[in-house]
Amino acid sequence: MLARVTAILFNTYREAVRARILHGLFALALATAGYALVVGAYASRARMRVVSDLGAASISLYAVVVAVVLGATSLYRELELKTIFPVLARPLSRTEYLVGKLLGTVLTLIVFVLANSGALLLALAILAGRPPLHVGAVVLLVAGVAVAVGLRLPRLRTSLPLFCALALAGAGFVLADGAPDDRRVIAGSAVLTVCEVIIVVSIATLFSAFSSPFLTAVFTLSLFVVGRSADALAKLPVRVFGQGLHDLGLVLSMGVPNLMVYVPPRPLLTGEAAGSDLGSYLALSAGQAVLWCVFLLVVASLVFKKRDFL
Repeated sequence: MLARVTAILFNTYREAVRARILHGLFALALATAGYALVVGAYASRARMRVVSDLGAASISLYAVVVAVVLGATSLYRELELKTIFPVLARPLSRTEYLVGKLLGTVLTLIVFVLANSGALLLALAILAGRPPLHVGAVVLLVAGVAVAVGLRLPRLRTSLPLFCALALAGAGFVLADGAPDDRRVIAGSAVLTVCEVIIVVSIATLFSAFSSPFLTAVFTLSLFVVGRSADALAKLPVRVFGQGLHDLGLVLSMGVPNLMVYVPPRPLLTGEAAGSDLGSYLALSAGQAVLWCVFLLVVASLVFKKRDFL
């Protein structure tokens, strides 16, 4: 079972990293990070805070967009091109196929978040006083190794983005030690963003098991908006909205994932909040993401098993 799921996982990942829309969104995320640097230049006293906050928010936003796009189109593309039929004709269950597709999409999103976070951390390192030559040398080294491996081992080319993302994120985290608080904000936000997009992809996988890409994207974005508003929906004042809307908001907040968990206030990420423990918070947030992922995947599997492809 594990071998079959792994094969689907890496095949989904290879298809995703070749998608032009992913490249475009990655370039747009980098451009937004550059914009954060420009805005930070006008805030002389808090430019690193501006860069870290705005950069982390942009990574979260674009990661959600990528999650919706990939989650809504990955399974449909297989059905449209009819490549799913020879795959399912082999000793592979539909549940295993669905699990592999979801994990492959999640791996792609991890690469996306790591690469953008690494670029942002390297920029933060320069702002914190690291010589640009040191940062440039690290980037050239990673690029040189990737090119050399890609030329000698063509089969590993699709795995190179994962290596580059890990290398850039690790190097950026080490080099940005001159801004420990802002580094914690970017790193913590990256982990929480990965947890959030795991839930978003799971929601998209559920809808894509029985719906079209357009409706899947609409439903997923709708649940995302409700999830980001869960805290507000649970506390609608009765005097303003009435008892009916108050109860409806409470039910909605309890029936959808509370995605506000993944956008905590800055003091919690920096450790300035009283009684806060970032490690425990990240662990609990990741646990919630895994539980929702398993639940949604079970439901999607039950729906997908009954789907008639003819």
